[in-house]
Amino acid sequence: MPDRIAAVVLAAGFSRRFGSDKLLHRLTLNGRTLPLAAHSLLPWLEVFDNVCVVTRIGAETRKIADALNEDSRLSWAVCEHAGGGMAESLACGVRANIDAAGWLIGLADMPHVTASSITGVRDALLKGTGVAAPAKNGRLGHPVGFSARYLDELLALEGDRGARHILERDDVRKFETQDEGIFFDVDLPSDLM
Repeated sequence: MPDRIAAVVLAAGFSRRFGSDKLLHRLTLNGRTLPLAAHSLLPWLEVFDNVCVVTRIGAETRKIADALNEDSRLSWAVCEHAGGGMAESLACGVRANIDAAGWLIGLADMPHVTASSITGVRDALLKGTGVAAPAKNGRLGHPVGFSARYLDELLALEGDRGARHILERDDVRKFETQDEGIFFDVDLPSDLM
């Protein structure tokens, strides 16, 4: 389908600063106790019929899928070189959805991003925007979207900066939101307080 935007959620990190696999850490939000990654995936599943989750070798994906009771709508892309940083994971997700018209990239450690922020980025891509991201008071957040014209650049990414250099350009379509969740990721256990 030529207008298909692929939903890609990066979950291939090693949680070194957290001290254990943070994506499996059980968290209660809105009256539901689920693994952190499951909470992060809920709004994606509201917006997209299918979500590609990029994981590392040995990740316990079954626990996340079971918590969501979602087998058919989640696909798992294993990033063999996840230790190379976020760029490797992002490129892996793009490769797993190579025929998409664009990629909406999110992070599995961001449980407060709303479906409306995800929808806003997706809709900007569907309208022909090259790069889009939500912003609050001009500050960019997540998720971020890239049209297919950035394919080669995304596949060539290296290191832990991900696609930050693309987002630093002047042609990024920012849409203002009041969603504070676009900034909040979990790196340390204290971030859960």
